[in-house]
Amino acid sequence: MAEDAGVSVSTVSRALRGRGDMAPDTRSRVLRSAQTVGYTFAGESRGRPRRGTSSLVFDLVLSHFHGPYTDEVTAGARTAAAQLGYDLVLTAEREDPDDDWPQRIRSRGTAGVILGLIVPTAAQMAVMRRAGIPVVLLEPSSEPPMRLPSVRTTDRVGGKAAAEHLIDNGARRFIVIGATPSYRYGRGRVEGFLEALTRIVPGAPSVRADADWSAMDAWRSCARALSELPGEGPIGLFACSDEMAAGAYRGIAEAGLTIPGDVLVIGFDDVRGARWLHPSLTTIRQPIREMAAAAVHTLAGAVAGAELGDEVIELPTELIARGSTRATFPTVIRAARA
Repeated sequence: MAEDAGVSVSTVSRALRGRGDMAPDTRSRVLRSAQTVGYTFAGESRGRPRRGTSSLVFDLVLSHFHGPYTDEVTAGARTAAAQLGYDLVLTAEREDPDDDWPQRIRSRGTAGVILGLIVPTAAQMAVMRRAGIPVVLLEPSSEPPMRLPSVRTTDRVGGKAAAEHLIDNGARRFIVIGATPSYRYGRGRVEGFLEALTRIVPGAPSVRADADWSAMDAWRSCARALSELPGEGPIGLFACSDEMAAGAYRGIAEAGLTIPGDVLVIGFDDVRGARWLHPSLTTIRQPIREMAAAAVHTLAGAVAGAELGDEVIELPTELIARGSTRATFPTVIRAARA
């Protein structure tokens, strides 16, 4: 393997074990050589045959793993990794500012890292780069300050499609429930929605409320917004996530209003629970599993020697019309109007 890769035997050993500092290209050459010859560790007596830990494992790093969105991310990444012959390790980003997830990942010699909803610090990326471990961002919360590839969806276009659908279905007053913290994707959804309102129904009564990405806070925000919204006529409500839309259902019911008789509601994400609300929730579907799979395939390309830059892979949203905007059966509307 050393001869084939053009490096020393010690470099091969360090690359296979994920130890030491080396250029990504050097590590990739060693791993390709190991895969070509079918190398296994001598004395390995249990478990699946190994070609070096770093050629078997991808890490998925998220701040938590107990929500409908992260369930979809994990499922999509796990399926894609298995199809490519990789195992997926779930790594939690801890709230501690001195979180050592880069060191934990480096010590097991992972082949690559997906950071979900996270933008790494310069210090964290320095650890990854010194170890030659490629990193791909999945729906980063802000634009990264360094050159990194990312996978995301068309948040602004989705917001526009939500506004157009509410207007087409008769809404004449509007509530938009934005989110705090104001992450990149949340801002894009709200900006797209308000941009479409201004273009199509300029001067229409509207109220913007913010919630902390939770159903409970969205319920309170919706109640306040309904009390503040001027004028008369059907109301169109857009929430930045399905969970916040679910909270808005409670606020609407407590105000003595009905969905969709008085208020038309649209969420964002299309997680599993959206279809089980009553009425079922119209939402902007982002292809969460497909996005996670795209991140895995990007990492696999890097392991095979492809150069990673700052490419943005953007998968399109779709509007899924259901009962909360009067659709009798689910209908897919693929794009916002230009």
